[in-house]
Amino acid sequence: MKVLQIFSLVAAATTMGLAAGLFTSFSYAVMPGLARTGDRVFIDAMQRINTAILNGWFALVFAGAIVFTGLAVGVHLGGDHRAVLPWLVAAFALYAAVLVITFTVNVPLNDALAAAGDAGGLADPAAVRAEFEGRWVRWNVVRSVLSTAALVCLVWALIRSGRAL
Repeated sequence: MKVLQIFSLVAAATTMGLAAGLFTSFSYAVMPGLARTGDRVFIDAMQRINTAILNGWFALVFAGAIVFTGLAVGVHLGGDHRAVLPWLVAAFALYAAVLVITFTVNVPLNDALAAAGDAGGLADPAAVRAEFEGRWVRWNVVRSVLSTAALVCLVWALIRSGRAL
């Protein structure tokens, strides 16, 4: 059981770190860079990013963070894991909030941007961008903060788990 506990903690922290890094890199690099582009370039780039990101590696990280954190919670249930369990539950709850935001805010915005059509043929690309950019960026910052907080919880759980060995 100890091997599964350690594996689940390491896998949760790894996938959570990768997810937090993805959301955060959009906050401090990708979106500020795209903010300096014209409307058509911004729309085209975001449409391409939204298509490219849907791949197996992203799925492993995005889903793995919640799956491995949930597994870690499950294998740490019991009286002798009181120091670790609250941090795992907190990480799970924080990342669950990330998923809710993703599926209720960011994905619908991505879908609306895709539905707008080819950036080169838009009559008013500034309006399309205005409907997307500010809200998407704000909520991505929230996802960045929440997923980073979840990672901190998992790292602390790893430290606390090591003390219990």
